Amino acid sequence: MSNALRQEPALPTRSIAWAVICYLVLPITVVIAVSLTDRPYLSLPSDGVSLQYYQKLFTSSEWMSSIWQSFVIATVSTAICGLLGTLAAIGCWRIGSGLANAVRMAMLIPLMLPSMIYALGAYQVWANLGWVNTYTGIIVAHAMTGMPYVVITVSTSLAGLDPKLEQAARNLGATMGQSLRYVIVPNIMPGVISGLVFAFIHSWDELVIVLFIAGRNVFTLPRRMWDGINEHLDPTMAAVATVLIVLTVILLAAEFLLRGKKR
Repeated sequence: MSNALRQEPALPTRSIAWAVICYLVLPITVVIAVSLTDRPYLSLPSDGVSLQYYQKLFTSSEWMSSIWQSFVIATVSTAICGLLGTLAAIGCWRIGSGLANAVRMAMLIPLMLPSMIYALGAYQVWANLGWVNTYTGIIVAHAMTGMPYVVITVSTSLAGLDPKLEQAARNLGATMGQSLRYVIVPNIMPGVISGLVFAFIHSWDELVIVLFIAGRNVFTLPRRMWDGINEHLDPTMAAVATVLIVLTVILLAAEFLLRGKKR
């Protein structure tokens, strides 16, 4: 009897959980359905399912160029913020004082500020450096705004790392670089991978900074979709959104599997 009473609250809790999941997933399912429409505008399929807009996506030079630009920018910026963010988190972990906490908070500023404010400030600085309408400007901006994700995830992994492991390695004759390569990084790799995944997704989806910094030479995928919304509601955008959803799920699933193997 007592066990049954303990299990009674589970029913409303599960119902609320499933209701929240359905609320979050419903817009995604609508986008997927719209991408299969047979009409020349954004709507649900009427007479049948059609893959014409997926074909248009992968045969259009404009869409493929935007996808390639977004991929290159996201890959390079993720590599930069992954390296710098990991080293910064390790440095703060080694310091382990109030100064380290202040440095962590300063690194989180790009994440806490509204994108509009950060993009406006970046535009003013980038204009003086001659980085406006260049891949360099977009990559550096994306690396700076993606770094907080790496710092957060790596710092979380470092919180569970025993400092005595590094001390033991140093006592056995390992240099600072060797202890970093063979002791610290392998133990925090799940946090590094998580940060890289979130940084890549952030760069891939970023729009506001691109609208401020990029000119006609840099036309990323989010910007292509934004212009499509303003000019004409092409269902190809729904196909692009579906592809992005699939890629995001694949990245998160891969990150989850890698974390599971590390454990």
